[in-house]
Amino acid sequence: MSFQQFIFYVFAAILVFAAFRVITVRNPVHAALHLVLAFFTSSALWLLLEAEFLAIALVLVYVGAVMVLFLFVVMMLDINTAPIKEGFTRYLPVGIVVAVLMMVEMSLVVGSRFFGPQKVPIPAPEPAGFSNTSALGNLLYTHYVYPFEIASVILLVAIVAAIALTMRRRAETKYQNPARQVTVRRADRVRLVKMTAEKRR
Repeated sequence: MSFQQFIFYVFAAILVFAAFRVITVRNPVHAALHLVLAFFTSSALWLLLEAEFLAIALVLVYVGAVMVLFLFVVMMLDINTAPIKEGFTRYLPVGIVVAVLMMVEMSLVVGSRFFGPQKVPIPAPEPAGFSNTSALGNLLYTHYVYPFEIASVILLVAIVAAIALTMRRRAETKYQNPARQVTVRRADRVRLVKMTAEKRR
């Protein structure tokens, strides 16, 4: 076993452990921190594959922005997980069936028939002046341009749908109308009452 394979197995074991802890830990803050560890180890695996741009983008975008936002939201909301876990045993058989089906599908896809040293050999190392960023952009905007555009449209629809769901009118929520606030008059808000002065005896 070469040193590169040893490093790969070490990071792969850490990644599997972190992913397992994300779904098994009880504290949501600890789950988010384990997800950060999973992102870091994934970026290390991408560095072994000479995909430096993807590794840096994963650390900067997900670890540096998305996961920090998740941590702030989780810590500020102080989520009570007790009501969420109620009725867990009632849906446990359905969850086990779904998990088994997912494992069977993954074993069929990621099997020796499609993956392995014979099917996917180790790529040859690139020269020193090779830029994987330009290669990724060239491949993304030429060969995969239509899937890329379709994915961007789907994300745009998801953003618009999320905004529409959060901006819906609720009866218990109070709203302000800036146009009515600007045109308000003093007589509509304040009533002046004149009273005669009284002297103390």
